[in-house]
Amino acid sequence: MSTFVLVHGSWHDGSAWQAVVDHLEAKGHLAFAPTIAGHGKGVNKNVNHAQCTQSIVDYIVSKDLTDIVLLGHSFAGTIIAKVAEAIPDGFAGQRQRIRRLIFFDAFVLNDGESLRDNVPPHLQTLLDELVRESNDQMMVIPFEMWREAFLNDADLDLARSSYAQLSPEPYQPWIDKLDLRQFYSLPIPKSYLYCTEDTALPQGEWGWHPRMSNRLGQFRFVQMPGSHEVMFSNPVGLAEKIIVAGRD
Repeated sequence: MSTFVLVHGSWHDGSAWQAVVDHLEAKGHLAFAPTIAGHGKGVNKNVNHAQCTQSIVDYIVSKDLTDIVLLGHSFAGTIIAKVAEAIPDGFAGQRQRIRRLIFFDAFVLNDGESLRDNVPPHLQTLLDELVRESNDQMMVIPFEMWREAFLNDADLDLARSSYAQLSPEPYQPWIDKLDLRQFYSLPIPKSYLYCTEDTALPQGEWGWHPRMSNRLGQFRFVQMPGSHEVMFSNPVGLAEKIIVAGRD
């Protein structure tokens, strides 16, 4: 059995994984779903990318988790890459901290890039406009975008109920340039889990696969039907694919 740590994407908190966690645990695995610093409702949103990363490092270390399969969804692909740099090994006498990384429809950046650098120009413009409208360096995803591009495999009721769980996203982690030289030197095995109907990034030139996935070098590729937010529309199917992506 495996120990999974599932790290959420933008606008989410750890509760987005609850149905997936429930299924993983029903199958005999351990599963944890921390909330990244600056994410969720009623919290301080004044965070940068390094603080977001450190919050997940602190979570893993505080629970003394070892031999974990660390999964990052979307934005959190950049978080797990930096977490892997920070805790590549366990303490003396312990097993390794991270057994495998899973990038789930996730950003894989080139060294020196930001998240904003990796979305097409029309989305860069949209994100900048959302921040200007908020007056507080945060982005609120429009419902129409959520409905059509993020959760396009769900009915309207599920789109509305899941949208109600979201909260504003801090923009600073999206514009921070990331030094990833150490990440690309790590020997940790990697998987890329791709949902075939995901249009949160336009499919093709700017899409998740193969553009992002191929940056990993050698990796295990797993795919399934579904949207970017399949943890809401098909959590059991997603949990099963996570098990496949994380197996030895």
